This record gives sequence, structure tokens and C-alpha cells, in this order.
Amino acid sequence: MTVALNRPWLSFDLGQDMQVLSWALNRPGFVTARRILWREVRNADLTETLNARDWLLGELAGLDAQEAVAFLTSRDVRRFQQTEAVVDGICATCVATVGLSNAERVGMRVLRPHDAWGTINIAVRLSHGLSQAGLIEALTIIAEARTAAILDAALPLESIGGTATGFATGTGTDCIAVAAPVGVDDYAGLHTAAGEAIGATVYRATLQGAQDWLVDRQHFS
Repeated sequence: MTVALNRPWLSFDLGQDMQVLSWALNRPGFVTARRILWREVRNADLTETLNARDWLLGELAGLDAQEAVAFLTSRDVRRFQQTEAVVDGICATCVATVGLSNAERVGMRVLRPHDAWGTINIAVRLSHGLSQAGLIEALTIIAEARTAAILDAALPLESIGGTATGFATGTGTDCIAVAAPVGVDDYAGLHTAAGEAIGATVYRATLQGAQDWLVDRQHFS
């Protein structure tokens, strides 16, 4: 496994072809891939009328990386987080970028301008083989760990009228990708070693990324 930074790209090489589950713009659902990529974007890249998926496909073609699973983020990719957790010999590696400029609280919608592109993008590589059912459960553990970390970062939200609406639980454009070897294990929940490893690495990466974003916001405000 290698993580390579070549701004505006960040690349997570999984070390081998793996099954990957995500809702990424370019290759959603169950696919086979060796790389997960981040493409940093700015307002000038994505206008209000631009088809973001077509634009991303063009960028990937220019990089000869059509087979990769790809995220879009306005977060400076140099601020990525990489963490790892090992439980009972099962290793989970997380690479994440965390931006909260379009933070949301689940069950609500905060009206924001179209150029509020901040997002949380999380990729996890698991050493343990899973079935497709197991991969689905692994994705839920990642989402749970992300939400716990964002809640612990304690970013308060306000409605347009200025009324407090609680703390953020994520953003409106979060995306997750989980990769694992093909296996027969149908379960990766909180009572399993795989689930514990996934939760630990994602929580640490997301919390640190959120805390860094909050510091950066204060510095540049």
C-alpha cells in the first residue's frame, strides 16, 4: 500500500486489485479497483451548471486512471489523514480528507451557496476478506465512526434565521469507499475484529481531520 500526493491528486494504492464498495461519482457500487483517488477542486473548476461527473471522468482520462474509484474534494489534499489499526491480526488502513464547509446534521438540511464544496471523503483498506454482505456492513461501521468523530469535534450549526440546530454529524456531500479482498465472511460489525479495526482507524483519522479543519478555519478567517 502506498499513499502518493501530487496536488491536485491524492492516490491510495491498495497494493492489489480489490473489491471496492462506494457511491463515488465515477464508479459507484461494487467494483474491482487497485487505486482510490482524490481530485482537489476549486470554485473555478466546478461551476453551478457544470456536470461534475463528466468533468471528473475527463480528468481521470487525462491521468489514464479510469479504473480508479475517485472522490472530489475542495479540501487541500495536503491535509489528508492516514491512520491504521490492527486487531487480532486484521489490519484496517484509513486515508481521509475532512472539510466541513457544507456541514449538516442528519435529518435536517442547511441552505448553503452552491460553492460550499467542503466534504468528508474516507477510504478504508481491510486486510481481511469479506463477502459483498460483509463489505456492506463494513461501510456502515465507517459511517458510524465518521459520525461519532464529527460529533466529538463539536461543530455547532445554525439555521438561516440564526437559531441553533445542534452539532454537525457530517456534510451534505460525504463519500466513503471500502476495499477488501474477496472472501466469505458476511459480517464486519462492532463485535468483530474487522469492525473494531475499521472503527478505530476511521474515528482517529476523521477526528484529527475535523480538528485540523477547525484550526485552519480560525487561522484564515
